[in-house]
Amino acid sequence: MNYSMISYILGWIFNFEAAFMILPGITAIIYREKNGLAFLITMLICLTIGIPLTRRKRKSKVFHAKEGAVTVALSWLVLSIAGALPFIISGSIPHPIDAIFETVSGFTTTGASILNNVEALSHCMLIWRSFTHWIGGMGVLVFILCLLPLTGGYHMNLMKAESPGPSVSKLVPKVQSTAKILYTIYIILTIVEIIFLLIGKMPLFDTLCLSFGTAGTGGFGVKNDSIASYSTYNQVVITVFMILFGINFNAYYLLLTKKVMQAAKNEEVRYYLGIIGLAIVAIAINTREMFTSFGSAFQQAAFQVGSIITTTGYATTDFNVWPVFSKTILVIQAA
Repeated sequence: MNYSMISYILGWIFNFEAAFMILPGITAIIYREKNGLAFLITMLICLTIGIPLTRRKRKSKVFHAKEGAVTVALSWLVLSIAGALPFIISGSIPHPIDAIFETVSGFTTTGASILNNVEALSHCMLIWRSFTHWIGGMGVLVFILCLLPLTGGYHMNLMKAESPGPSVSKLVPKVQSTAKILYTIYIILTIVEIIFLLIGKMPLFDTLCLSFGTAGTGGFGVKNDSIASYSTYNQVVITVFMILFGINFNAYYLLLTKKVMQAAKNEEVRYYLGIIGLAIVAIAINTREMFTSFGSAFQQAAFQVGSIITTTGYATTDFNVWPVFSKTILVIQAA
Protein backbone atom coordinates (compact mmCIF):
# COMPACT_ATOMS: atom_id res chain seq x y z
CA MET A 1 0.00 0.00 0.00
CA ASN A 2 1.46 3.36 -1.06
CA TYR A 3 0.67 5.41 2.05
CA SER A 4 2.69 8.40 0.86
CA MET A 5 0.47 8.83 -2.21
CA ILE A 6 -2.70 8.37 -0.16
CA SER A 7 -1.61 11.06 2.32
CA TYR A 8 -0.59 13.28 -0.59
CA ILE A 9 -4.07 13.18 -2.11
CA LEU A 10 -5.72 13.62 1.30
CA GLY A 11 -3.56 16.69 1.77
CA TRP A 12 -5.01 18.12 -1.42
CA ILE A 13 -8.51 17.31 -0.15
CA PHE A 14 -7.82 19.48 2.91
CA ASN A 15 -6.37 22.27 0.77
CA PHE A 16 -9.29 22.27 -1.65
CA GLU A 17 -11.81 22.23 1.17
CA ALA A 18 -10.15 25.34 2.56
CA ALA A 19 -10.42 26.94 -0.89
CA PHE A 20 -14.10 25.98 -1.18
CA MET A 21 -14.81 27.85 2.05
CA ILE A 22 -13.74 31.15 0.51
CA LEU A 23 -17.25 31.53 -0.95
CA PRO A 24 -19.13 31.34 2.37
CA GLY A 25 -16.37 33.46 3.90
CA ILE A 26 -16.99 36.22 1.35
CA THR A 27 -20.74 35.84 1.94
CA ALA A 28 -20.19 36.39 5.67
CA ILE A 29 -18.25 39.58 4.93
CA ILE A 30 -20.97 40.89 2.59
CA TYR A 31 -23.74 40.25 5.12
CA ARG A 32 -21.52 41.16 8.10
CA GLU A 33 -22.10 37.87 9.86
CA LYS A 34 -19.92 36.80 12.77
CA ASN A 35 -20.42 33.16 11.82
CA GLY A 36 -17.90 33.75 9.06
CA LEU A 37 -15.18 33.39 11.68
CA ALA A 38 -16.02 29.67 11.83
CA PHE A 39 -14.98 29.32 8.18
CA LEU A 40 -11.70 31.14 8.80
CA ILE A 41 -10.90 28.82 11.70
CA THR A 42 -11.77 25.75 9.62
CA MET A 43 -9.69 26.98 6.69
CA LEU A 44 -6.68 27.40 8.95
CA ILE A 45 -7.16 23.89 10.36
CA CYS A 46 -7.43 22.39 6.86
CA LEU A 47 -4.36 24.23 5.56
CA THR A 48 -2.34 23.35 8.66
CA ILE A 49 -2.94 19.68 7.92
CA GLY A 50 -3.09 19.83 4.12
CA ILE A 51 0.00 21.84 3.21
CA PRO A 52 2.51 19.62 5.08
CA LEU A 53 0.93 16.48 3.57
CA THR A 54 1.31 17.80 0.01
CA ARG A 55 4.88 18.97 0.65
CA ARG A 56 6.09 15.63 1.98
CA LYS A 57 8.41 13.70 -0.31
CA ARG A 58 6.67 10.70 -1.90
CA LYS A 59 8.71 7.49 -1.96
CA SER A 60 6.75 6.18 -4.93
CA LYS A 61 4.14 7.64 -7.30
CA VAL A 62 2.60 4.23 -8.05
CA PHE A 63 -1.15 4.37 -7.47
CA HIS A 64 -3.12 1.17 -8.02
CA ALA A 65 -6.80 0.25 -7.58
CA LYS A 66 -6.45 -0.61 -3.89
CA GLU A 67 -4.93 2.80 -3.15
CA GLY A 68 -7.79 4.35 -5.12
CA ALA A 69 -10.43 2.59 -3.01
CA VAL A 70 -8.79 3.55 0.29
CA THR A 71 -8.21 7.14 -0.85
CA VAL A 72 -11.82 7.66 -1.92
CA ALA A 73 -13.18 6.27 1.36
CA LEU A 74 -10.85 8.41 3.45
CA SER A 75 -11.43 11.47 1.25
CA TRP A 76 -15.18 11.42 1.81
CA LEU A 77 -14.63 10.96 5.54
CA VAL A 78 -12.17 13.87 5.70
CA LEU A 79 -14.35 16.05 3.48
CA SER A 80 -17.44 15.50 5.62
CA ILE A 81 -15.81 15.99 9.02
CA ALA A 82 -13.97 19.15 7.94
CA GLY A 83 -17.09 20.42 6.18
CA ALA A 84 -19.12 20.02 9.37
CA LEU A 85 -16.72 22.10 11.48
CA PRO A 86 -18.20 25.52 10.54
CA PHE A 87 -21.66 24.39 11.67
CA ILE A 88 -20.25 23.13 14.98
CA ILE A 89 -17.88 26.03 15.67
CA SER A 90 -20.52 28.67 14.90
CA GLY A 91 -23.20 26.87 16.91
CA SER A 92 -25.52 26.80 13.88
CA ILE A 93 -25.76 23.02 14.31
CA PRO A 94 -24.11 22.49 17.72
CA HIS A 95 -24.37 18.70 17.94
CA PRO A 96 -21.45 17.10 16.03
CA ILE A 97 -23.51 14.12 14.81
CA ASP A 98 -26.22 16.42 13.43
CA ALA A 99 -23.63 18.64 11.76
CA ILE A 100 -21.88 15.68 10.14
CA PHE A 101 -25.23 14.26 9.02
CA GLU A 102 -26.15 17.56 7.33
CA THR A 103 -22.73 17.82 5.69
CA VAL A 104 -22.67 14.22 4.47
CA SER A 105 -26.18 14.72 3.10
CA GLY A 106 -24.87 17.75 1.24
CA PHE A 107 -21.69 16.24 -0.22
CA THR A 108 -23.46 13.02 -1.23
CA THR A 109 -26.36 15.11 -2.65
CA THR A 110 -28.81 13.02 -0.62
CA GLY A 111 -30.71 16.10 0.51
CA ALA A 112 -31.98 14.74 3.84
CA SER A 113 -31.86 17.33 6.62
CA ILE A 114 -32.09 17.51 10.40
CA LEU A 115 -33.14 21.18 10.20
CA ASN A 116 -36.80 22.13 10.59
CA ASN A 117 -36.19 25.84 10.03
CA VAL A 118 -33.52 26.51 7.42
CA GLU A 119 -34.40 30.22 7.36
CA ALA A 120 -32.91 30.53 10.85
CA LEU A 121 -29.42 29.87 9.47
CA SER A 122 -27.15 32.76 8.52
CA HIS A 123 -26.45 33.50 4.86
CA CYS A 124 -22.91 32.12 5.00
CA MET A 125 -24.13 28.84 6.49
CA LEU A 126 -26.92 28.53 3.95
CA ILE A 127 -24.63 29.05 0.99
CA TRP A 128 -22.08 26.59 2.38
CA ARG A 129 -24.88 24.05 2.92
CA SER A 130 -25.98 24.41 -0.72
CA PHE A 131 -22.41 24.61 -2.04
CA THR A 132 -21.70 21.15 -0.59
CA HIS A 133 -24.28 19.87 -3.12
CA TRP A 134 -22.46 21.51 -6.00
CA ILE A 135 -19.09 20.17 -4.84
CA GLY A 136 -20.41 16.65 -4.38
CA GLY A 137 -22.60 16.66 -7.48
CA MET A 138 -19.73 15.95 -9.85
CA GLY A 139 -17.47 14.49 -7.18
CA VAL A 140 -14.69 16.41 -5.51
CA LEU A 141 -12.13 13.84 -6.62
CA VAL A 142 -13.16 14.38 -10.24
CA PHE A 143 -12.34 18.05 -9.67
CA ILE A 144 -8.98 17.15 -8.18
CA LEU A 145 -8.31 14.87 -11.16
CA CYS A 146 -8.38 18.00 -13.32
CA LEU A 147 -5.41 19.40 -11.43
CA LEU A 148 -3.58 16.53 -9.74
CA PRO A 149 -0.22 15.74 -11.39
CA LEU A 150 -0.49 11.93 -11.35
CA THR A 151 1.34 10.13 -14.11
CA GLY A 152 1.41 6.70 -15.64
CA GLY A 153 -2.36 6.43 -16.09
CA TYR A 154 -3.00 6.33 -12.33
CA HIS A 155 -5.83 8.88 -12.62
CA MET A 156 -8.06 6.05 -13.86
CA ASN A 157 -7.67 4.09 -10.63
CA LEU A 158 -8.88 7.09 -8.66
CA MET A 159 -11.77 7.75 -11.03
CA LYS A 160 -12.92 4.12 -10.98
CA ALA A 161 -13.00 4.15 -7.19
CA GLU A 162 -14.85 7.48 -7.11
CA SER A 163 -17.52 6.69 -9.70
CA PRO A 164 -20.48 4.38 -8.90
CA GLY A 165 -21.49 1.62 -11.29
CA PRO A 166 -19.70 -1.31 -12.93
CA SER A 167 -17.51 0.68 -15.32
CA VAL A 168 -16.09 4.10 -16.07
CA SER A 169 -15.65 5.29 -19.64
CA LYS A 170 -13.38 8.01 -20.96
CA LEU A 171 -14.61 10.69 -23.33
CA VAL A 172 -11.06 11.30 -24.54
CA PRO A 173 -7.87 9.20 -24.22
CA LYS A 174 -6.58 10.99 -21.10
CA VAL A 175 -8.63 10.63 -17.91
CA GLN A 176 -7.47 14.05 -16.71
CA SER A 177 -8.83 15.61 -19.91
CA THR A 178 -12.12 13.76 -19.41
CA ALA A 179 -12.41 15.21 -15.91
CA LYS A 180 -11.79 18.72 -17.26
CA ILE A 181 -14.46 18.28 -19.93
CA LEU A 182 -17.01 17.03 -17.38
CA TYR A 183 -16.38 19.92 -15.02
CA THR A 184 -16.45 22.46 -17.84
CA ILE A 185 -19.92 21.24 -18.85
CA TYR A 186 -20.99 21.23 -15.18
CA ILE A 187 -19.81 24.80 -14.61
CA ILE A 188 -21.33 26.12 -17.86
CA LEU A 189 -24.74 24.60 -17.07
CA THR A 190 -24.62 26.08 -13.56
CA ILE A 191 -23.78 29.55 -14.88
CA VAL A 192 -26.55 29.38 -17.49
CA GLU A 193 -29.09 28.45 -14.79
CA ILE A 194 -27.91 31.34 -12.62
CA ILE A 195 -28.39 33.75 -15.53
CA PHE A 196 -31.92 32.52 -16.26
CA LEU A 197 -32.93 32.75 -12.60
CA LEU A 198 -31.54 36.28 -12.37
CA ILE A 199 -33.61 37.19 -15.44
CA GLY A 200 -36.61 36.02 -13.41
CA LYS A 201 -35.65 38.60 -10.75
CA MET A 202 -34.69 36.05 -8.15
CA PRO A 203 -32.26 37.53 -5.56
CA LEU A 204 -28.62 36.69 -6.33
CA PHE A 205 -28.13 34.86 -3.02
CA ASP A 206 -31.17 32.64 -3.61
CA THR A 207 -30.08 32.12 -7.21
CA LEU A 208 -26.66 30.81 -6.20
CA CYS A 209 -28.00 28.50 -3.49
CA LEU A 210 -30.76 27.02 -5.65
CA SER A 211 -28.48 26.63 -8.67
CA PHE A 212 -25.97 24.74 -6.52
CA GLY A 213 -28.78 22.51 -5.24
CA THR A 214 -30.13 21.92 -8.74
CA ALA A 215 -26.72 21.19 -10.26
CA GLY A 216 -25.89 18.69 -7.55
CA THR A 217 -29.43 17.24 -7.73
CA GLY A 218 -29.57 17.44 -3.96
CA GLY A 219 -32.30 19.95 -3.20
CA PHE A 220 -31.05 22.03 -0.27
CA GLY A 221 -32.93 25.34 -0.36
CA VAL A 222 -33.04 28.58 1.59
CA LYS A 223 -36.74 28.71 2.41
CA ASN A 224 -38.87 26.43 4.55
CA ASP A 225 -41.39 26.00 1.73
CA SER A 226 -38.63 24.88 -0.66
CA ILE A 227 -39.49 26.45 -4.07
CA ALA A 228 -43.21 27.14 -3.56
CA SER A 229 -42.88 30.88 -2.90
CA TYR A 230 -40.93 31.62 -6.08
CA SER A 231 -42.51 32.75 -9.35
CA THR A 232 -43.84 30.29 -11.93
CA TYR A 233 -41.08 31.41 -14.32
CA ASN A 234 -38.35 30.50 -11.82
CA GLN A 235 -40.05 27.20 -11.04
CA VAL A 236 -40.05 26.39 -14.75
CA VAL A 237 -36.35 27.29 -15.05
CA ILE A 238 -35.49 25.03 -12.12
CA THR A 239 -37.63 22.26 -13.64
CA VAL A 240 -35.72 22.42 -16.93
CA PHE A 241 -32.31 22.43 -15.26
CA MET A 242 -33.16 19.61 -12.85
CA ILE A 243 -33.88 17.49 -15.92
CA LEU A 244 -30.78 18.76 -17.78
CA PHE A 245 -28.48 17.97 -14.86
CA GLY A 246 -29.96 14.47 -14.71
CA ILE A 247 -28.79 13.68 -18.24
CA ASN A 248 -25.58 11.71 -18.79
CA PHE A 249 -22.88 14.29 -19.51
CA ASN A 250 -21.50 12.10 -22.30
CA ALA A 251 -24.47 13.28 -24.38
CA TYR A 252 -23.47 16.91 -23.88
CA TYR A 253 -19.92 16.09 -24.94
CA LEU A 254 -21.24 14.55 -28.15
CA LEU A 255 -23.28 17.68 -28.81
CA LEU A 256 -20.25 19.92 -28.16
CA THR A 257 -18.19 17.90 -30.63
CA LYS A 258 -21.01 18.19 -33.19
CA LYS A 259 -21.82 14.48 -33.04
CA VAL A 260 -25.54 15.24 -32.92
CA MET A 261 -26.67 11.93 -34.43
CA GLN A 262 -24.70 9.93 -31.86
CA ALA A 263 -26.23 11.99 -29.06
CA ALA A 264 -29.71 11.50 -30.52
CA LYS A 265 -29.18 7.72 -30.67
CA ASN A 266 -28.20 7.53 -26.99
CA GLU A 267 -30.77 5.08 -25.61
CA GLU A 268 -30.24 6.13 -22.00
CA VAL A 269 -31.13 9.77 -22.77
CA ARG A 270 -34.07 8.82 -25.00
CA TYR A 271 -35.62 6.55 -22.37
CA TYR A 272 -34.92 9.10 -19.64
CA LEU A 273 -36.68 11.92 -21.50
CA GLY A 274 -39.43 9.60 -22.70
CA ILE A 275 -40.28 8.42 -19.19
CA ILE A 276 -40.31 12.01 -17.96
CA GLY A 277 -42.61 13.11 -20.79
CA LEU A 278 -45.09 10.27 -20.28
CA ALA A 279 -45.12 10.76 -16.50
CA ILE A 280 -45.77 14.49 -16.80
CA VAL A 281 -48.69 14.05 -19.19
CA ALA A 282 -50.25 11.25 -17.12
CA ILE A 283 -50.01 13.18 -13.85
CA ALA A 284 -51.21 16.44 -15.42
CA ILE A 285 -54.33 14.72 -16.73
CA ASN A 286 -54.89 12.92 -13.42
CA THR A 287 -54.56 16.11 -11.31
CA ARG A 288 -56.30 18.50 -13.73
CA GLU A 289 -59.24 19.14 -11.37
CA MET A 290 -56.91 20.15 -8.52
CA PHE A 291 -55.54 23.20 -10.36
CA THR A 292 -57.00 26.28 -12.02
CA SER A 293 -56.02 25.13 -15.51
CA PHE A 294 -54.41 22.25 -17.36
CA GLY A 295 -51.35 24.45 -17.92
CA SER A 296 -50.91 24.87 -14.17
CA ALA A 297 -51.39 21.13 -13.62
CA PHE A 298 -48.82 20.40 -16.34
CA GLN A 299 -46.29 22.81 -14.82
CA GLN A 300 -46.66 21.37 -11.32
CA ALA A 301 -46.50 17.82 -12.66
CA ALA A 302 -43.34 18.64 -14.63
CA PHE A 303 -41.66 20.14 -11.59
CA GLN A 304 -42.41 17.20 -9.30
CA VAL A 305 -41.51 14.60 -11.92
CA GLY A 306 -38.21 16.36 -12.61
CA SER A 307 -37.51 16.68 -8.90
CA ILE A 308 -38.30 13.05 -8.10
CA ILE A 309 -36.66 11.31 -11.07
CA THR A 310 -33.40 13.23 -10.55
CA THR A 311 -33.66 12.80 -6.74
CA THR A 312 -33.25 16.57 -6.35
CA GLY A 313 -36.09 16.80 -3.85
CA TYR A 314 -37.31 20.36 -4.38
CA ALA A 315 -41.07 20.85 -3.97
CA THR A 316 -43.65 23.41 -5.06
CA THR A 317 -46.79 21.72 -3.78
CA ASP A 318 -47.93 18.99 -1.39
CA PHE A 319 -48.16 16.05 -3.78
CA ASN A 320 -49.22 13.85 -0.86
CA VAL A 321 -52.80 15.07 -1.52
CA TRP A 322 -52.62 14.04 -5.19
CA PRO A 323 -54.58 10.99 -6.39
CA VAL A 324 -53.07 7.55 -5.73
CA PHE A 325 -52.34 7.10 -9.45
CA SER A 326 -50.11 10.20 -9.57
CA LYS A 327 -48.34 9.34 -6.32
CA THR A 328 -47.69 5.83 -7.60
CA ILE A 329 -46.00 7.20 -10.72
CA LEU A 330 -43.76 9.43 -8.57
CA VAL A 331 -42.86 6.53 -6.28
CA ILE A 332 -41.97 4.31 -9.26
CA GLN A 333 -39.69 7.05 -10.60
CA ALA A 334 -38.01 7.49 -7.24
CA ALA A 335 -37.20 3.78 -7.22
